[in-house]
Amino acid sequence: MARIPVAVQLYSVREDAKNDLAGVLKAIAKMGYEGVEFAGFYGHDAKSVKSMLDATGLKAAGAHVGINTLMGDELQRSIEFHATIGNSFLIVPGLDESYTSSRAGWLKAAHILNDVSKKLAPHGMKTGYHNHWVEFKPLEGELPWDTFFGNTVPEVIMQFDTGNALVAQAPAAPFIERYPGRALSVHLKEHSDSNKNALIGEGDVPWSTVLPLCESIGGTQWYVVEQETYAYPPMDCIDRCLQNVRKMGR
Repeated sequence: MARIPVAVQLYSVREDAKNDLAGVLKAIAKMGYEGVEFAGFYGHDAKSVKSMLDATGLKAAGAHVGINTLMGDELQRSIEFHATIGNSFLIVPGLDESYTSSRAGWLKAAHILNDVSKKLAPHGMKTGYHNHWVEFKPLEGELPWDTFFGNTVPEVIMQFDTGNALVAQAPAAPFIERYPGRALSVHLKEHSDSNKNALIGEGDVPWSTVLPLCESIGGTQWYVVEQETYAYPPMDCIDRCLQNVRKMGR
């Protein structure tokens, strides 16, 4: 089983990060996280972000970016920014209805990311897609997740969000098995029907099944903790989440 480093999605602590990104990164490193996944940069330029990462020893485990930032003239600007901060995973975190309302729309998105993948490859970068729950509601006889990943090249990352998928009653395991080697980044997010504020390990995600699959056939290179509901201050929540991941032996 491969050892997979653990990062945190900064959306989990977005208000703290907005107010003091450098301080948040310092605290996250002290907790024991090895990387962060960005969801915006709060007005900081690439060199400033890189300096903050270097000061803490954290790695850029990925970034959530709009699909439009990967198209046309925006793509080169994105490549330059992410090259500066040392990020190689440019993940689309969702799509608007022009893509998600029909099978043809999902196929269009797949073809766009295939093209982006080819253009990123010379720079040592990859693109990918992150799920919510619409991807697991049948559309025109097929799950959109399968429409999309059945028509993208293997290099397009399948960033599976365990908690979001369970909202649609879609467990992670069958999809990790169906698309081996493509779950390079996996969002560790809890879901519970009885406790909306459940932290990792306190809900319904079958971690004892999911994590070994990531470590054997998933090809996973980063675990990314994400917590979007809070019984404690957000910074405390992500600290507790990491502690619970460590209790699972990761």
